[in-house]
Amino acid sequence: MQISGSAFSAGLSGIQAGQRRVEQAAGEIASNTLPAQQPTAVQQAQSVEPSTQVRGANEPDLAQSLVGLTQGRNEVQASARVVETADEVLGTLIDTRA
Repeated sequence: MQISGSAFSAGLSGIQAGQRRVEQAAGEIASNTLPAQQPTAVQQAQSVEPSTQVRGANEPDLAQSLVGLTQGRNEVQASARVVETADEVLGTLIDTRA
């Protein structure tokens, strides 16, 4: 009897994708909460001050990062349930065959 590991693979892939999403969102949140570094006098003389619109466009939105964090958590939880269910089904199949 051939038992496919597709449910396990799908669950594991979902857990990994959710973990990547959480890590990305956490990094964005951390970069938003760090204080801006004050440029030195030499850097100020050599650079042109960007407008606030350009500077704001480069920063990730905190609300979107928090939503991404929650989505990643939900994705990991759902995928963990897929793995648990596949484990239970596999156990039932083995018990039935024995």
